[in-house]
Amino acid sequence: MRAQRVLGLGAMLVGLTLVSGCSPEIGRVPLTDTDVSCLRKQQKGPMFLSFPLAANTCQRMSNHNFLLGEKDAHPLPLDLKGAPDLQKQAEDYGYSFTK
Repeated sequence: MRAQRVLGLGAMLVGLTLVSGCSPEIGRVPLTDTDVSCLRKQQKGPMFLSFPLAANTCQRMSNHNFLLGEKDAHPLPLDLKGAPDLQKQAEDYGYSFTK
């Protein structure tokens, strides 16, 4: 009986994690999104975010976006290789990026 409850709770947690990982409002999907794909996803519908809002949503931090160690964290440059349109927008708004 206890094993069934633990299994059910585990399945529910995995399901919630998968569903929340697919929500475009949270920004980057772990392990699959690149900076370019995340920015493009944020700038197209249904939200149509401006570049600064999309960049702030997608930008990674040096502490891997964990709450612990946030005092010393700093934003990492966006990896915009192969996306000259996004590179231009990053230059216009003063974001650091790699070409």
